[in-house]
Amino acid sequence: MDNDQARNLWEKARPIYLSTLPSLEEKEQMDRYFSMISDIESNGDSLVFKTKNSMAAEIFNKNYSERIKGCLMLVGADPSINIIFTQDESFAERIFVPATENKREETEKEKTDANEKQPAFVSTMALREEYTFDEFVMGPSNSYAYSAAKGVVSHPGEKGYNPLFIHGGTGLGKTHLMQAIGNELKRTKPQMAICYLTAEMFLNEYVNYMQTGKLPLFREKYRSVDLLLIDDVQFLQRGKVVQEEFFNTFQFLQEKNKQIVMTCDVSPKNLPQLESRLISRFIGGMVQEIDSPSFETRLAILKKKAEAYTPKIPDSALEFIAENIKSHVRAMEGALSKVRVMVSTVPGEQLSPLLLSQLLKDFIENEQTLKKLTIEEIQETVAEKFNMRRSDLISQDRSASVVTPRQLAMFISRKFTSNGLEMIGTKFDRKHATILHGVKSIQKRLDVEANLRIVLEEILAEFGLKLSDAKDI
Repeated sequence: MDNDQARNLWEKARPIYLSTLPSLEEKEQMDRYFSMISDIESNGDSLVFKTKNSMAAEIFNKNYSERIKGCLMLVGADPSINIIFTQDESFAERIFVPATENKREETEKEKTDANEKQPAFVSTMALREEYTFDEFVMGPSNSYAYSAAKGVVSHPGEKGYNPLFIHGGTGLGKTHLMQAIGNELKRTKPQMAICYLTAEMFLNEYVNYMQTGKLPLFREKYRSVDLLLIDDVQFLQRGKVVQEEFFNTFQFLQEKNKQIVMTCDVSPKNLPQLESRLISRFIGGMVQEIDSPSFETRLAILKKKAEAYTPKIPDSALEFIAENIKSHVRAMEGALSKVRVMVSTVPGEQLSPLLLSQLLKDFIENEQTLKKLTIEEIQETVAEKFNMRRSDLISQDRSASVVTPRQLAMFISRKFTSNGLEMIGTKFDRKHATILHGVKSIQKRLDVEANLRIVLEEILAEFGLKLSDAKDI
């Protein structure tokens, strides 16, 4: 097998791996991890995956190599093949560290020469080149967040813009905006030390450095940046010790007027397991929400995505998608991809509303289910499953026999309906934070409790749903 064959195998295996993941959240997380793979080479009886840093190589070797091998076998790889992840040395650039105060004053020429020789710190995770301000479609639902992001580019580190905290549902453009900041500053200020990563990566890397006794290196790494872009801040709730580390890093960077940008699925005030001092720091800067886009914005996004497609997708088809798929932008993009395949494989086919309805049946049914399913129905069905009354789920009873079904009902209400936190909280007579805690508790337990997953799937089956239909929040 040559290198091109190895890369071709991975191109086929990667979407298979993603298709096995039950939720959009997990698919997006893995897609980010996969972006850390820089190249694949064939080496005898092994496939060598090169990653952009050593931490990524370690995570893949430890957690994902066997599953990746299984997907590769499904597309024709030899069962005896070895899967190896190793750091791509071409990405092993140095951290740029400013001169110390004790060093003599350098001339402007010396500073320029030093900067040219010493590249800025390479991001922990790769910035996607297509995530730019030009490619972002602005509308009423995201205009404030967009303006705030542009303000950060013009005034990085300045009070009022630091930190910038962008929150909202999955697939609405939070990560795009954040990476657009990184890409723009990378272009206009090439010597700026820019680091992009997820909170989960920060947590994993911290644990790794702690276990190997190299925490000083970890601290030097993240306290030497000029711009820290950190995605999915809600994952910091998984560990108290890492919150302490992140707080100290945050404090250090802010005191040095270094810019911090974060994204999260909810407002800082709705992160119940996060330390209050962190929440206080987050809301001390600029907090902006991205909401679900209007029909006009959805259509503009689809037109922007489709403008480079050949053959051209008719405007009527784009309008059909914008009208019928509203839950999040990525669902729209998935529908658009399916239409694109149809247009490419069957040239000249008239995309009538009837044909589009059949072609996009799964997307549309999922939208309709999210719209129709009520919280009361969920409560009734869950209560019946556990041989209790619906009123028990709303009561103040905190016994384990009631808490689990109550949290399951909260989880289904949040993940499988179009209701927001306020409405769900009202129906359960609980505060927003309690609903979020219940949802996250079930999410964690599903990873380790097979019986709980089975019960949930049985309840969802009564609504004609699968766990993979869950919306992200």
